[in-house]
Amino acid sequence: MELAATNQSLVKEFIFLYFPVRHDMQILFFLVLLLTYLLTLTGNMVILSLIWISQSLHTPMYFFLSNLSFLDILFTTAIAPKMLSDLLAEKKIISLHGCFAQFYFYFFLGTVEFILLAVMSIDRYVAICHPLRYTVIMNGRVCFLMVLGCWVGAFLSVCPTVIVFRLPYCRQTINHFFCDIAPLLEVACVDTRFLELLDSVISSLVVLSSLILTVVSYTYIISTILKIPSGKGRQKAFSTCASHITVVTIAYGSCIFMYVRPNQSESLAFDKVTAVLTTVVTPLLNPFIYSLRNEKVKQVLKEAVEREFLRKHDIS
Repeated sequence: MELAATNQSLVKEFIFLYFPVRHDMQILFFLVLLLTYLLTLTGNMVILSLIWISQSLHTPMYFFLSNLSFLDILFTTAIAPKMLSDLLAEKKIISLHGCFAQFYFYFFLGTVEFILLAVMSIDRYVAICHPLRYTVIMNGRVCFLMVLGCWVGAFLSVCPTVIVFRLPYCRQTINHFFCDIAPLLEVACVDTRFLELLDSVISSLVVLSSLILTVVSYTYIISTILKIPSGKGRQKAFSTCASHITVVTIAYGSCIFMYVRPNQSESLAFDKVTAVLTTVVTPLLNPFIYSLRNEKVKQVLKEAVEREFLRKHDIS
């Protein structure tokens, strides 16, 4: 225990390796990341604003969507600003406490999002399979409690953070661009095989249980849609779920590849590429997927733009 405490006290900061590219490529990557981050903030803020100002979007589906947009803003902000500053810095350094703050918020917010995606699939199940009782079942109190359950459930599922924080570390260099669990375990002074297994088990419970719930919901949804006699009715019913299916596929696919499989440390270089998709690209895609595929959101956006144009025209 004394050796562990000594080793841990020696490491006050970590150094990120990022990607092995030339300095000019890092500048290019900085510009792309900055544009992506700004678009992510803008897209999700637009979704939040439209849902807030439009009475027609004050429904359970858009309540959950607004929470997803809020989560995407927080999730990408936990990683992107530090990445942007590091890409312009000669030495990519993060303090020990800063590292674990980033590590905690990344996994906490990510877990909330997976549980929320499962909750959104339940909402779609009730809307498609029990349309006459939808407003009764998915009332405001139920929706609030379901979202609250996402946050509480995520809080209870991040116990590895405390364990990883108490590990002794012998090396400062982290083979990643943020404080992910696999590169942190790689620089620890102790045998971390049990922690890798524990992380894999917890990730499996969170990701696969929410995925199973989503798959079961959509099994009933598809079965109900196929029973609709009208082709136009089937298309309309499926269109309300298409955006959610797209987001679920991207989110679960990348996460299962990175965290559910064992021996994560053996392919850290490739995991960094996948992590870019998870931390930067997915939060950008979500608002565009929902806005471009959703007729109601597009109509509300069009009306908001027209009102703003007319307001400015009247002032001038």
